[in-house]
Amino acid sequence: MKRKKRWLKIVGILLVILVILDVGAGVFFYKLAIERGTKEFLSGNADLEVSAEAMDVFTKGDWRSWADTQDFEYWQMESFDNLTLQGYFLEAEEPTNKTVVFAHGYLGRARDMALFGQYYYEELGFNMFTADSRGHGLSEGDYYGFGWHDRLDYVAWVDRIIAELGEDTEIILHGVSMGAATVLMTLGEDLPDNVKLAVADSPYSSVYDLFDYQLDRMFNLPSFPILPTMGMVTDLQAGYSLKEASALEQVEKAQVPILYIHGGSDTFVPTEMTKALAEHTKTDTEMLIVPGANHGESIVLDREGYLGAMNGFFDKHLY
Repeated sequence: MKRKKRWLKIVGILLVILVILDVGAGVFFYKLAIERGTKEFLSGNADLEVSAEAMDVFTKGDWRSWADTQDFEYWQMESFDNLTLQGYFLEAEEPTNKTVVFAHGYLGRARDMALFGQYYYEELGFNMFTADSRGHGLSEGDYYGFGWHDRLDYVAWVDRIIAELGEDTEIILHGVSMGAATVLMTLGEDLPDNVKLAVADSPYSSVYDLFDYQLDRMFNLPSFPILPTMGMVTDLQAGYSLKEASALEQVEKAQVPILYIHGGSDTFVPTEMTKALAEHTKTDTEMLIVPGANHGESIVLDREGYLGAMNGFFDKHLY
């Protein structure tokens, strides 16, 4: 009997230690990935290495100086949870009812989308709107929404754009990486008919799926029990769970056509996630997989194919 009690005590102590370690891991990974701040763990990440050609365009491209010389209007908005969010609107040179609305990637900012916006503005003649997502740039927020709370922000931005530009405004949503997931999550909400189509470049299927993949790839750790605990910490600190933040479930409710784009050699967000999203989409979809392109590189490594897919999709569903 004494031996049994001793073993029960040891088991109890071990369980307490495991719970403490699990909670510690959940808090650690929340702070690492979701809490706003510098993310040094991504520095030197081989999965984020891009080709010399892409790096040259990303860091020195003409789009950067173009963005600096444009007269963007600064728009502010109060979010559903009382954050002040920052947006930027650029009116087209010639009157148009077409507006592209951009969503940038993780740790990025609104200005990054000038890489795409210059083409929409100069070649297609669209109005351009881009925003700093919550927790990024000049927008308030002490956590990254990974698209989930951002989807409600973008619903509000869409309403603001229509109020400013008129009821005949036609809107295209275009996002990259986290921004692509944001766009897809937004499409699962009740949107006005003004939203005509979306372009999703390198999206993930859900936040849980993304972290599951990254835990294994970057840290050689299993998802259980870390992710469920991290999800509880995220719910307590940021107000959403990892599993509910699902682009996969949201696209099943989408009412507009979606053009999916992904790099064929993307090891940061697996290409298979885009394929799964396309399979779950009930509206008209097209998909461009760019061979050899890593995460977010498609627009550089196959610019002609990228813009050709966009224009063909627009010709089919917008004009």
